[in-house]
Amino acid sequence: MIIATHSGKFHADDAWAVAVLKVLFPDADIIRTRDPAAIEAADFAVDVGGIWDPATGRFDHHQKGFDGARQSGVPYASAGLVWREYGARCVAALALAHGGHQLPDDKAREIAYGIDADVVQYLDLSDVGAAKSAPGGYGLSAVISGYNTNWLDEQRLGYGEAADAYRMAQFRRAMDVLTDVMLNAVRYRLGALLALEQVRQAELLDGGQVLFLKNGALPWGQVVRKEMPKVLFVISHNLAEQRHMLHTVSVSAESFEARADLPEAWAGLRDAELAAVTGVPDAGFCHNGRFIASAKSYEGIRALAALALQDVGKGGAG
Repeated sequence: MIIATHSGKFHADDAWAVAVLKVLFPDADIIRTRDPAAIEAADFAVDVGGIWDPATGRFDHHQKGFDGARQSGVPYASAGLVWREYGARCVAALALAHGGHQLPDDKAREIAYGIDADVVQYLDLSDVGAAKSAPGGYGLSAVISGYNTNWLDEQRLGYGEAADAYRMAQFRRAMDVLTDVMLNAVRYRLGALLALEQVRQAELLDGGQVLFLKNGALPWGQVVRKEMPKVLFVISHNLAEQRHMLHTVSVSAESFEARADLPEAWAGLRDAELAAVTGVPDAGFCHNGRFIASAKSYEGIRALAALALQDVGKGGAG
């Protein structure tokens, strides 16, 4: 099997698209060319060839008259075109290979749609000139662009086989970075999906105002915000550090505003100072932002949670 994409300067959209296909077809060869015969003979033509036809493995968006766009209006480049066709299959393959879980088709599609919304559409927007780079020029598209040769490389390498080999090596390095981004996005969403039931079944304390998670690594924020409006604080057990944490619950994923803050008198205190203020001997610290505190024991963190609830009942005077 052969995957063809264009030679010359590459962008994040074509590198992502080829990376997706390599996840699904790991034994495929990659060629970077603008030779029409080679492109026509390839099993996949990505970002080159002037045809968009998924049934024949053609994923270009440069041809006259191309008007492919998402329902949101965000235009497609090659990353989105390939992801639209193969994203769910790629998600399922990565979840099985790296997470050991066989995802149902609907969940694979759901995760693929989320990755498109969070990552892929921005690669497409950057490629078609509809989005600016992140501040400082280090959005993902800009980072990938940095793997291209510059004039110093061209001067050093010339234009023979050594130069072509170097460019291909750089393209593969860019693909590796994007494959890691892809994999991390799948692992994060797979973890969140598998954590749902564990968080929903976790123990509620203090009249439902405190949630206790035995494994502090479980992602809980989205579930608690959406489904548990009474929960003000979350206790979690940090298995790696063998301590317990007390978390506030933010009102949204984008906000630091919490349903209730930890007491003002705790802000920035550690160890003996925090123990003196709270009366909890094994208290560890309270962040100056009052969104997280710790204690060594379960009994200690329960005591901190009770004090935090008392403070809320008093109007948060601290």
